[in-house]
Amino acid sequence: MRHYLSLRVRNHAGVLSHIAGLFTRRGYNIESLSVGVTENPEVSAMTIVVSGDERQTAQIIQQCRKLIDVITIEDLSYDESITRELLVVVVKATAKTRSEIIQIADVFRGQITDMSERSVMIEVTGNERQIQSIIGVLSPFGIERMARTGLVALKFPSKMPVAEEEAVSESADQSW
Repeated sequence: MRHYLSLRVRNHAGVLSHIAGLFTRRGYNIESLSVGVTENPEVSAMTIVVSGDERQTAQIIQQCRKLIDVITIEDLSYDESITRELLVVVVKATAKTRSEIIQIADVFRGQITDMSERSVMIEVTGNERQIQSIIGVLSPFGIERMARTGLVALKFPSKMPVAEEEAVSESADQSW
């Protein structure tokens, strides 16, 4: 089963290495990893996607909580969070296929970011299923290059208990 781990960590050199090292030492594979600064420049948000059973995931969470730079960690469920990924893809295009490729990008709310006589570059943001779907639809045209970010995830505020929402808000105001 896939698990989406959402972490808040101190934003300084070596934190990513420590957390990735923990996974490596325990023999856990990271399927996706995304890190970025939060509203507080001293705190980073990290989303890690892993596969494993409940026991393995609980063990990973407990090990991460022991790391001094981990502020919070939680396993997000699909129904209480939003996940997004960015895809940038270059698709082969001819005069005949260009308009069809552009229509496909429109259906997926993609943006055409560049075009040449032989290709179209598209930027798409969506959940994992949407990203996989557009890749599948564009593949017959010929994908020349593509890059995907890792998933980012955030818990819906409406799914947080009031005390938890207040704690998140307070931690954003604190200086680490």
